[in-house]
Amino acid sequence: MKARFFQFHSSPFCAKVRRILEYKGIEYETVEVDYVDRAELLRVSGQLYVPVLQLENEVLIDSTPIAMRLEELHPSPTIFPPGTRGVQLSLTRFFDEQLEDAIFKVALPDEIKHYRRQGKLQEAFFRLIRDRIYGAGFCDRIEKERAQNVQHMERELEPLEGALEGKGFLLGRMGLADFALYGQLWFLGFTGELKIPERFPNLRAFYQRLNSISAVAEV
Repeated sequence: MKARFFQFHSSPFCAKVRRILEYKGIEYETVEVDYVDRAELLRVSGQLYVPVLQLENEVLIDSTPIAMRLEELHPSPTIFPPGTRGVQLSLTRFFDEQLEDAIFKVALPDEIKHYRRQGKLQEAFFRLIRDRIYGAGFCDRIEKERAQNVQHMERELEPLEGALEGKGFLLGRMGLADFALYGQLWFLGFTGELKIPERFPNLRAFYQRLNSISAVAEV
């Protein structure tokens, strides 16, 4: 049975897992979950969130647990180059939490447009969930605060731009943290237009490098 990967196209956590699957050369079928109708996702996984990876004998949930299990099942090529496991996990947590919080506010208008194209109900449900989590009027407020959100995001990205100076990957060799960073940068590229600020050429090159990853690309 080919692996089935349940995703939302715009999700940075789904982008993270897709790159790892492709890096490890694992064949999979993508199942784009309707934002409103999640019946099949619920049937397969028992919950309503993505990413979810259905294998022949098990179902994996959430991006880092999926990555860890794939490493056990397919250890080569590795996402933990020797001596980097702890740092990889620490950086991944930072990207998945703190950096995600900064970037998603900048990407939110693009996500709203994405779901608006799918239908009025999808957009309304997307807005409802965000308002339930962050308070009434969150989506409208974030769109009005774009300038300060961009400034905050750029402050978070600036050290990473420096960290990639003269390097292809964060720690020299490709690892889990690179996939996690790529996932968050996906927020700035999922529309097809790369919106990583041009003053960050190292991050833009890093994104493009990871965007074309394969099971043999480790240089």
